[in-house]
Amino acid sequence: MITEQQKIGSGFSARSTADDVLAGRDLAGATALVTGGYSGLGLATTHALVRAGAHVVVPARRPETAEDALRGIPGTEVHALDLADLESVRVFAERFLETGRFLDLLINGAGVMACPETRVGPGWEAHFAVNHLGHFALAHRLRPAFAPAGARVVAVASSGHFLSDIRWADPHFRTGYDRWLAYAQSKTANALFALHLDRLGSDLGLHAFAVHPGSILTPLQRHIPREEWLAQGWVTQDGTPAAGFKTPEQGAATALWAATSPLLEGRGGAYCQDCDIAEPATSDDMLIGGVKPWAVDPDAAARLWDLSCELSGLSAF
Repeated sequence: MITEQQKIGSGFSARSTADDVLAGRDLAGATALVTGGYSGLGLATTHALVRAGAHVVVPARRPETAEDALRGIPGTEVHALDLADLESVRVFAERFLETGRFLDLLINGAGVMACPETRVGPGWEAHFAVNHLGHFALAHRLRPAFAPAGARVVAVASSGHFLSDIRWADPHFRTGYDRWLAYAQSKTANALFALHLDRLGSDLGLHAFAVHPGSILTPLQRHIPREEWLAQGWVTQDGTPAAGFKTPEQGAATALWAATSPLLEGRGGAYCQDCDIAEPATSDDMLIGGVKPWAVDPDAAARLWDLSCELSGLSAF
């Protein structure tokens, strides 16, 4: 059953914060894993989860940087993980499984955006490899750890998916590299990943959601020159974020709502924004958002899953 992309009246909004959506929720005893959980939206996510009582595992490509960012925050632990390296993903996952712990929440928040053409692994395009394939392999390998009483996986996508469907004939941009289209394809892949993971995991009590966090200025934009921020209308002349942009705490809210809200029971696979299920996009205005049809296509989701298995060498879930 495919969840209808229709608002359900969550009681929250674009202005709601991470603490707002977790207010009254006791996550004591829960274990969450947040990729990118030491910077930007991920750091705001980690802080909110800890305040709600969860223990947070933060895998990081730069463990020393992560440890510095999380120093003094109780209930967190840092481990090395490079999403661009599937061997690193395997080692991390196996070490986690060896602890015998269950995982209640997996929030796939790490990523790259509009970076120069970069090749990783066997020549894979970096956005597709890091934002999608690394997280695909991570969830796949962590399957035995997902809590049998019900776990949730949240893929942090973006309205950037408006710009591109999956480039089935050339997903790795062997020709005609475009940094924005590469980013956009990876965000479509995030949404399709959640859709199919929910389909495969529902019998196990595992559910998945994709979220658009909103427009937020974070270290994710590190590859984009400041003059381009101004040209894009992201900031005003004095450097203030433009109207409609969120704080990191507001940006983290939708992922945490999707990870914990009882309103989403029976609505797995949905694409969410502003702490509610997103409706179909009626324009190309990414600030308004919504979801394009190619990001919620179950046939495309199954096709991408098969391609991801082939590329990663992993079997069916």
